[in-house]
Amino acid sequence: MPVYEYLGLDDRGRKTSGLVDADSPRGARQKLRKQGLFPTSVVEGKAGTAPTSGAKPRREKRGKAPTVSRDIDFSQYIQRVSVHDVAIATRQLSSLLSAGIPLVESIGTLAEQVEKEKLRLVLREVREKINEGSSLADALEGYPSIFSVLFVNMVRAGEQAGALDQVLERLADHTEAMVDLRGKVSAALTYPALMMVVAVGVISFLMVFVIPKLTKLFRDRDMELPAITKVVMWVSESLQNYWWLFGILLVSGFFLFVRWHSTEAGRRSTDGLLLRIPVLGRMLRMVAISRFASTLSTLMVSGVPVLSAMRIVRNIVGNVLLKEVLEEAEEAVREGEPMNHPLARSGHSPPMVVHMIAVGEKTGELSKMLERVSITYESQVKRQLQTLTSLLEPLMILVMGGIVFVIALAVLLPMMNINSMAGR
Repeated sequence: MPVYEYLGLDDRGRKTSGLVDADSPRGARQKLRKQGLFPTSVVEGKAGTAPTSGAKPRREKRGKAPTVSRDIDFSQYIQRVSVHDVAIATRQLSSLLSAGIPLVESIGTLAEQVEKEKLRLVLREVREKINEGSSLADALEGYPSIFSVLFVNMVRAGEQAGALDQVLERLADHTEAMVDLRGKVSAALTYPALMMVVAVGVISFLMVFVIPKLTKLFRDRDMELPAITKVVMWVSESLQNYWWLFGILLVSGFFLFVRWHSTEAGRRSTDGLLLRIPVLGRMLRMVAISRFASTLSTLMVSGVPVLSAMRIVRNIVGNVLLKEVLEEAEEAVREGEPMNHPLARSGHSPPMVVHMIAVGEKTGELSKMLERVSITYESQVKRQLQTLTSLLEPLMILVMGGIVFVIALAVLLPMMNINSMAGR
């Protein structure tokens, strides 16, 4: 197995070097990353060299043309760079800059470490733009599908303040927190959704394959059936004979809803309905408040002006009604009014949030107060998710059990009549 000499940084940003055995340079980098090291240079060592720590890497000879692979990698066209991938890359870039490595060299090193081929190509293009005289923020702005407006504005503020490494670390913390919150919400809703799919599958199987056989038995005996049995038989026959009609109605209804939801009136109606749902609406409002407070605090601490920060935050809020509240707050701040007044008038902001923002504006510590609001509501969201999950699980079991009980009752009642008639 080949041996590679490397130069890199450990998890504390200190320079380190040594030897590592791997199948390829990429495998060597992956092996080093698993050990908590960030390689900046990986070159193949001499044959027969044992991997011992402290060895100095051999420099490449000048004039030697690099080996170019002729294989075409189509993964770059189908891979999706997730927010989590960007957060990991951001933290690694912050570590490299904190160690005193120049920006261009840091981005080049980062491009060799990332797993996603698409992100690797983007980072290489960003490095080339910086070499041509562009700032990091302007270079990242050309890739809006990977780097959000929030990301670009925070990087620009960090460059202007001369604290890019600190801003990147803060941005990585914020991004990972948002990913973690989104993951908890998705995980809480996954189990009830899975149970619903299983319930629909079981009930459909009973209606399409089990009930028709029993229906034939009952009709052959020409007996009077209970009302509940007649209803279940009618549903079963409808599913068998008109399944295509149900499919058309379902698909048509879905596309009509999507089209209506894309309009302003439809979006306002659905977003307002979501906020009015007893348990889910309160949780969605808390998630929105937590994201608003955390993002605004992060932007302000990074040096982004208040009005620009509010404009960015307004664009990341998904609910139309809450977005309108932030638009009113932005306009009020532009006219010299405190931010807490429009938030209080909207009725969508809890009194505690309004009070904490008011205190932050009076004391000049608005970013700290917003951070406390974010922490408080993030913990409340976690508790609310646990409550929602604990309620949905037994509710789904009761609903599924109730439907199965009705089907079983519709079958057992005629069967009991048949047995009683046979015993006479």
